[in-house]
Amino acid sequence: MITTDDSLIGHLKSRIDQPLPGQEAHARMSHNLRHRYRQETENARIACVLVLLYPKDDAWHIVLIERQSSNNPNDRHKGQIGFPGGGLEESDESLLHGALREAWEEVGVPVDMVNVIGALSELYIPVSNFMVYPFLGYALERPDFIPQPSEVRQILEVPLDVLRDPASVQQADIAISKQIRLRDVPTFQVAGVTVWGATAMMLNELLEMIDGRR
Repeated sequence: MITTDDSLIGHLKSRIDQPLPGQEAHARMSHNLRHRYRQETENARIACVLVLLYPKDDAWHIVLIERQSSNNPNDRHKGQIGFPGGGLEESDESLLHGALREAWEEVGVPVDMVNVIGALSELYIPVSNFMVYPFLGYALERPDFIPQPSEVRQILEVPLDVLRDPASVQQADIAISKQIRLRDVPTFQVAGVTVWGATAMMLNELLEMIDGRR
């Protein structure tokens, strides 16, 4: 079990400067149809997310959000589980600034509370044409989370050890529309929800940084 008294943060600070698991870690939590999609386009939009570790009940947790449902037919991620984050804005000074701003706006994490460890591997999402840049950070205490009602249906506080448990990785059928259902999708089953797609892929990179190939 990883507790807040161990050297997890030190390990991650050291590991972030080494070659990251990247695409191989992503592939282990991606559906086998993903390779049929087009690669990154020149007009891909940029999004930034924050992967935040923080202590709760003497154990490290990760904050996830369930996004609000939307009547917008162009919203490809409505109702899904993800990290705090969103599209880069013109006012953002950097990709990191975008991730920190979004975490403040969506779940109320103050920027000065986040200790940034570094960038994880970027990930292209074909269905929405986003290139996502995830940043790993930690807080020394649990933030007082405040969900942004228009964007966040609920905040999920997931123990890191639950994600590290091999039993949390299961295959599931995912309905992505009324007409389309993906079969045997690799998922994390945690906190009563299904985490799949880009979020599961980015989570798996973090877990492989901690535990090695899973």
